[in-house]
Amino acid sequence: MKILMGTKNPGKIKGAKLAFETYFDAVEIQGISVCSEVSDEPLNHEMMQGCENRIKNVKKYAKDNNLDVDYFVASEAGLINTFGNWMDFNLAMIENKNGEKSIGSSAGFSIPEKYVDEVIEKELKVIMDRIFDSKNLNQEDGGIGKLTHGKISRIDLTYQAFIMALVKFINGEIWN
Repeated sequence: MKILMGTKNPGKIKGAKLAFETYFDAVEIQGISVCSEVSDEPLNHEMMQGCENRIKNVKKYAKDNNLDVDYFVASEAGLINTFGNWMDFNLAMIENKNGEKSIGSSAGFSIPEKYVDEVIEKELKVIMDRIFDSKNLNQEDGGIGKLTHGKISRIDLTYQAFIMALVKFINGEIWN
């Protein structure tokens, strides 16, 4: 099974690959650096738009390079203002070669009010790197790895989002 993913981020790729391998054999996933065409820290609907744009761009890449692909996938992490709080979620989108789409999300966590404006202006990863005196927390365990004391990683959140997006594809007609 050939999958193109609209990112080169190794943590996101690993999370997506683990999700697909939960249900399918011989999963090959290739990360392609494409633009999301949304804010660096996507807010609300921009998360969905970013996923759609990434899939559009990897589909173009596949067409331009004559690649036979089974699934096109994308993931966007961002902030959603819900329940009176800003929360960080991962959104995953999957489109199969027939044009059928599905989305899923990860568990989310609240952003403290004192950081919200700065996160929106600069990106959560910048703030997390500063708070934890680290570099590139967004690659593997992510800031969530630090916040949960190693119990949940960025890979886990990406995995969750892709498992939820796969619900449509693993249940055939009963969930279509």
